[in-house]
Amino acid sequence: MARSHRLFDLMQVLRRHRATVSGHTLASELGVSLRTIRRDVATLQDMGADIDGEAGVGYILQPGFLLPPLSFTDEEVQALVIGAQWVSRQTDDSLAFAVKNALAKINAVLPPDMRSGLNEDMIYVGHPLKGGGPLDLSEIRRSLREQRKLRITLSLKHVNLGKEIIWPIMLGFIESKRFIAAWCELDEKFRVIGLEDIETAEVLVERYSRNRRQLVKEWRAQEMRPCNSEGEVC
Repeated sequence: MARSHRLFDLMQVLRRHRATVSGHTLASELGVSLRTIRRDVATLQDMGADIDGEAGVGYILQPGFLLPPLSFTDEEVQALVIGAQWVSRQTDDSLAFAVKNALAKINAVLPPDMRSGLNEDMIYVGHPLKGGGPLDLSEIRRSLREQRKLRITLSLKHVNLGKEIIWPIMLGFIESKRFIAAWCELDEKFRVIGLEDIETAEVLVERYSRNRRQLVKEWRAQEMRPCNSEGEVC
């Protein structure tokens, strides 16, 4: 592999990890020696890449350095097309518009012989079933980004629960259904609620006090906790 390609690949791996990654892991992913990784990291640092490294700990790429990839592979282009179709058909209009803009930007930097790949129709992504409710998904996503509380009203089959306040931490798209994982102030526990069960949702001005990413970690840890003496996960 040409060294220029290897440097680009190293940048991509560092971008993908987003956290400190060991030199041994980088060497394994790129199929080179640890000595080569150290030399290539030094080269990227000389080029202006803000890469922090500490012996025995690893490397982390700080944001702000732009080194675009030389090109996409055919598989990468197809993955982008499939992902774009899924987003445009399974989420809200705001994200659908954003993904069209993103594809237009990608098309502008692709080599001419690869642009046709963005228009391939080898894989079909269907539309979700209707009847998902009147909720504005863009507002739900805003509450996640800004860590704002939601006041929700559950649908009639849960009318006895009335209004309640939740801390939304993650949206889920599973098959044709949509869910929201949240910390419920009333129950003081994590819950997964189907969006079809929510009649109204109001984004509140008040932000919840905990960090959303930390709440996600706690929820996942709870979901994977063994529930019996044999260590089986509930």
